[in-house]
Amino acid sequence: MEEKDRNEILQETPEQPEPAEPETMQEQPEFEPVAGEEKTPPHVVVEIKNLVKRYGSKAAVNNISFQVKRGEILGFLGPNGAGKSTTMNILTGYISSTSGSVKVCGYDILDDPDEVKKRIGYLPENPPLYMDMTVTEYLEFVYDLKKVKINRQDHLKDILALVGLTQVKGRLIKNLSKGYKQRVGLAQALIGNPEVLILDEPTVGLDPKQIIEIRNVIKRLGLNRTVILSTHILQEVSAICDHVVIINNGRIAAMDSTENLERGTGRSGKFTLRIAGDEYQVKNALSGLQGVKFIDVLGVREAGTVDVYIESVPEVDIRKALFDTLAQKNLPIYMMKPFEMTLEDVFLKATSGDMPVPEEKEPVAEKTAKGSEK
Repeated sequence: MEEKDRNEILQETPEQPEPAEPETMQEQPEFEPVAGEEKTPPHVVVEIKNLVKRYGSKAAVNNISFQVKRGEILGFLGPNGAGKSTTMNILTGYISSTSGSVKVCGYDILDDPDEVKKRIGYLPENPPLYMDMTVTEYLEFVYDLKKVKINRQDHLKDILALVGLTQVKGRLIKNLSKGYKQRVGLAQALIGNPEVLILDEPTVGLDPKQIIEIRNVIKRLGLNRTVILSTHILQEVSAICDHVVIINNGRIAAMDSTENLERGTGRSGKFTLRIAGDEYQVKNALSGLQGVKFIDVLGVREAGTVDVYIESVPEVDIRKALFDTLAQKNLPIYMMKPFEMTLEDVFLKATSGDMPVPEEKEPVAEKTAKGSEK
């Protein structure tokens, strides 16, 4: 072949792109829903009523009740030994309860265990992976194990794309990074399109970049599924969960939306203020104000001002009286905001017994677990 012909062929051959490095994950912004990804209208999907689990005289779970709706991500928190894992094992059908009821999509875990399990995808803290299989082989194995009726090729393709495994689908699982192994575990939980996802420590051991990516995946999954997330990383709950249940010693210690839990102290009359003036003037002006329970000077953060923490007596709104009093004393307010606890503060307060325990109904007629004794 002549040199000219060879050069023409080389010029006409398109340059092949370098294969992407699968272990290097691309930077992703915080998840925001796009068009067509709106939340599904909520209705109750998981309902736990008066749940009790006893081991002899020890109550690992002691009369807890809560609900989780479709399109909701629930953070399920508690210190070690609080009953969190026991509750999740009952919910997934791994163990039976002593009394109470657990319903998923209207099916009772004791009466219709198979129907419940069809509707649950579970990612344990240590994903049940077969290291000598490729990603595709493993997901096909789980597909057969679950007896899924959805079109195999399309279903697995969609899941691989959703959790970002398409580029590594032909690789052995043992050769993947920790982050990708966690994605494989999440993918197996999604096989069969379960309506409920239960995730136990899904980001444990991941680096910050991998954590953000997994959080974004969970947020997207929560748009049209019910997600129950168990984790010890409280910042993770603040970042992705809509509601929080904190249990301690087998009982619910706190239960509310994430926002309400973090702002709960603001609603109870605790504020931080920055006031123009010196410490003596400010304390003297506020000392006789009716409804004030506690005052603490936090120090000087800005020249000519002093920062103060004020707590009112319960059910008394002191804001107007506070403003009027300081205005009369010619002490302008530069800043006033509710004193908000972090979720870490809420968790510590709830598990130390300093928060009022949510009211729980008296146990209804006990429903004995099949094959167990009351």
